[in-house]
Amino acid sequence: MSETKPPTDAAPAIALDGITKTFPGVRALSEVSLALYPGEVTALVGENGAGKSTLVKILTGIYQPDGGDITMDGAKVAFPTADAASAHGVTAIHQETVLFDALTVAENIFIGHAPTNRFGLIDWKAIHDRARDILDGIGARIDPRHRLSELGIANRHMVAVARALSVDARVVIMDEPTAALSQKEIEELYELVEKLKANGKAILFISHKFDEIFRIADRYTVFRDGEMVGEGTIAETDENALVELMVGRPVDQVFPKQAVEIGGPVLTVSGYRHPTEFEDIGFTLRRGEILGFYGLVGAGRSEFMQALFGITKPSAGAVRIDDEIAVIRSPSEAVKQGIVYVPEERGTQGTITAMPIFENVTLPSLAKVSHRGFVRMAEEFALAREYTERLDLRAASLDQPVGNLSGGNQQKVVIAKWLATQPKVIILDEPTKGIDIGSKSAVHAFMSELAGRGLSIIMVSSEIPEILGMSDRVIVMREGRIVDELPRADMSAEKLVRAAAGIGVAA
Repeated sequence: MSETKPPTDAAPAIALDGITKTFPGVRALSEVSLALYPGEVTALVGENGAGKSTLVKILTGIYQPDGGDITMDGAKVAFPTADAASAHGVTAIHQETVLFDALTVAENIFIGHAPTNRFGLIDWKAIHDRARDILDGIGARIDPRHRLSELGIANRHMVAVARALSVDARVVIMDEPTAALSQKEIEELYELVEKLKANGKAILFISHKFDEIFRIADRYTVFRDGEMVGEGTIAETDENALVELMVGRPVDQVFPKQAVEIGGPVLTVSGYRHPTEFEDIGFTLRRGEILGFYGLVGAGRSEFMQALFGITKPSAGAVRIDDEIAVIRSPSEAVKQGIVYVPEERGTQGTITAMPIFENVTLPSLAKVSHRGFVRMAEEFALAREYTERLDLRAASLDQPVGNLSGGNQQKVVIAKWLATQPKVIILDEPTKGIDIGSKSAVHAFMSELAGRGLSIIMVSSEIPEILGMSDRVIVMREGRIVDELPRADMSAEKLVRAAAGIGVAA
């Protein structure tokens, strides 16, 4: 825990009050408040989808709030652009900050706001001198003239920090800053945070890792379902209290799960490994079972699913389907073996948005609707109609481009596409991400129907109500490994969060 005791009478460097943000069909933030204090770290805690990222985008001028006030030094301010936020001293260090390998360290630090001389030309001496001062200030022994391509991951991260501080920041946002760092590099980051605190910076620290939060934070704020549900000082709380704030809600959505008799093994995975993403993954999936995979950001769930589908190559491991060894080296081989994958990023990985609905749905099943190399359009339409109607797809016609559909209907197109291949196993990666409640209900109902017909389903989800409502069994991953497995009768929100965050279960 941070040794600095937060003052009780300090004025916040920046305060948000009553901030609301609504997107079509979704209220991302509902009258939330947040205060950040000079020389302190405030941890923003919440499940995936709690509204943390939306708030960061409002703070950095990417999104505009629909309601509420932002104040600095007692005066209301507005951040209509990212430049406006930067001008007020608000800067962010993201998990994956965009840097440019071909440029030098100094050029990366000052890209977009390089100092100029009286002739309006770039002042290279000033760039290098200022870059060296900033790097020295954060304890980074990096030559500002070196190309970024010459640096390792930790030093690249330091360059990202230096770039954020090059705008004379008063408020520093750190969004999952340790995700790609080793333990030694994490310790160095902690030292950097202490230096920033000593310099009077107000820091917003976003992390799913409780050990980090209790190591460096002075205060906490908890978001749940777009609302601020708790705040206080770290010294006056504990892990149990934060977990309760994060998940202390009823399962308030109807999940139309049917009681299904689980059959014998369909898919068996053993010893699956990848050099950087996951390690020693093994489990059995049974006929008619919905097997949930839960974990926090960076747990390796999607990376494993992509390897199982043949998108990436594991370094070791074996797969058996119906007790026969299956060799899966590509997605086409996976489909032939009866495994299909509905990706999380449906817009870039799951559909061809410029093509009409019916062509997207039938793309993997053209052999079924073709004769002697020619596609029979009537059969193609009939196949597409069968599966889109079963998913209650809302569209003007099947000729409509997928890109013109809502997010929920795009997801239904992806699911329909793969179901038309009549698979044995379907992997659903965040199946209801970004879709409205009505569409979620339709997807859940169809999942339950499919399980009832004997299809085996792997459901990757970050939504605890969805995991609890739809899974027959859940596997929890953390940092690329399976850390827990719970049957439906033993599942609880608290157990899931504790396992995913690496917190020991209370006696």
